[in-house]
Amino acid sequence: MKKHIPNLITCLNLLVGVLGCISIVKGDLWNAIYFVLIAALFDFFDGFAARLLNVKSNIGKQLDSLADMISFGLLPALYMQGTIATSDLSPLTLSYLGILIAPFSAIRLAKFNVDTRQENQFLGLPTPANAIMITSLTFIPYTIPGWGLLIITLASCLLMVADIPMIALKFKNYGFKQNIFRYLILLIGVAAFLIHGISGIVIIIPAYIVLSVIGNFVYPTNV
Repeated sequence: MKKHIPNLITCLNLLVGVLGCISIVKGDLWNAIYFVLIAALFDFFDGFAARLLNVKSNIGKQLDSLADMISFGLLPALYMQGTIATSDLSPLTLSYLGILIAPFSAIRLAKFNVDTRQENQFLGLPTPANAIMITSLTFIPYTIPGWGLLIITLASCLLMVADIPMIALKFKNYGFKQNIFRYLILLIGVAAFLIHGISGIVIIIPAYIVLSVIGNFVYPTNV
């Protein structure tokens, strides 16, 4: 029975992603970030449960990617298409460039499954982080012009597939020097939430990207 628990949690991730997609298709863009965050929690706990119960499997790994494709690939793609469609961009057909996030997310997930270099770090922006970054645009207190949304779309697509080392919040030890950038990310995250509440999430992923790039220069083998 216990071997099915992680896969059950993964399926909850997928179901939340599907509900989020339905919500966006119905025109509710505002709540997309909440669906992504709930899906991200399930995405974290399925791996945690698999390690805790010692029931990691290849099926679980593939199922996780399939669920992530819905929650962190299709969902943010639909969100961005809908957001661009309601912007000042013309012609309206340009809004469909927002769905580029979906195929680039698929490439990112496929690369992760076969790339053995990503056990202790990420190469490219992880799809959950990208989905959070995209859907958190809801909380930005000013209107982003359509061309700005297109730039964000293209940048997120490139960040996901680029061979840029990104910090994985996995602690081999808790030494400050070895984990300084991990601690900085956690500190920024806590401070952002304390100061701005849930809208502080807008700050976290850009900070994560910047610190990952800086960390790669300071500790090129220890991001």
